[in-house]
Amino acid sequence: MANPTTVARGRDSSPSPGRRRNDRAARASGLPVWSIPYVLLVPGLVVIAGLLLYPMVQLGIMSFQKVGLAQIRGTRPAEWVGLDNFDKVLSNDIFWSALRNTVVFAFVAVSLTLIVGTAVGVLLHRLGRKMSLFVVIGCMFAWAVPPVAQGVIWRSLFDAESGIINWALNLVPHWLLSPPDGQESWSGTPWLNDTIPLYIALVVCVVWAGFPFIAVSVLAGLKGIPAELYEAARVDGAGAWRTFRKITLPLLKPVFAVLTILSIIWDFKVFSQLYVLMNGPTNRDGFNLSMYAVAEAFKPPQKLGTGAAISVVLTIILLIITVVYVRQIVKQEEM
Repeated sequence: MANPTTVARGRDSSPSPGRRRNDRAARASGLPVWSIPYVLLVPGLVVIAGLLLYPMVQLGIMSFQKVGLAQIRGTRPAEWVGLDNFDKVLSNDIFWSALRNTVVFAFVAVSLTLIVGTAVGVLLHRLGRKMSLFVVIGCMFAWAVPPVAQGVIWRSLFDAESGIINWALNLVPHWLLSPPDGQESWSGTPWLNDTIPLYIALVVCVVWAGFPFIAVSVLAGLKGIPAELYEAARVDGAGAWRTFRKITLPLLKPVFAVLTILSIIWDFKVFSQLYVLMNGPTNRDGFNLSMYAVAEAFKPPQKLGTGAAISVVLTIILLIITVVYVRQIVKQEEM
């Protein structure tokens, strides 16, 4: 009788059908087996390079050049100016104001989006299947609205004369929430003219459109947590907050890490919603870095080199934040 160990070894040593197909494909193409996966990645890498890498390289080159309307038309070659564009940007008070607006807005918007999205995700997990599906579909309608349409919707809601926000505030008793000084009611309050009210409207707009993605992602993560853990927590007498802190949060750390990085990237480069709410680059005090780059590049006189330099600075800031955050996550996972 054959030794079972020998038979098992013989079975283990035999190549799988997938491996045999790869070997045949490698022999037919004349390539080593180890190179097949990399060869299959080439078409995707070529597309990514054409759509992302090439424009980024051109943006970096343009940031060191003086590019205006004449250079765009081709009547005059671009002039190489070195670091002059960056020097002009970093010495401009508008840049530092825009950077402050970008960082503060991103911090508030990312925090609120994650909090609201997580709360809705937990709620969806506790609802029945039909009601959960109904709420998910309703939430995803908001997430599917294009950014420009989001700005149009919330600009109409915050309109000074006919906006529903001022109408709703007029229903609140004055002893609880009084109108601004010198006004008898909230009607006519120009929310979108000043920087702080403008960014309040922008935060509401971005959180409204962004929390459904967070909620659905959290819901998907919660579906993968064994129900026995929650049953054991209930038996031990743990409350809702302690259960979330001790079970849900640690197990969903990878999900929250990805969602946080994506939210930071999205909110740092918000442009369309702000452009619509501001009605164009009109209020320099309300610029973020994206709006400042567009204003420098396309408002007469066109200075595309300066706009490219601002975009490069924004990209570097995002890369630094992403690298630092990912390193912190990796360190925590290793501990």
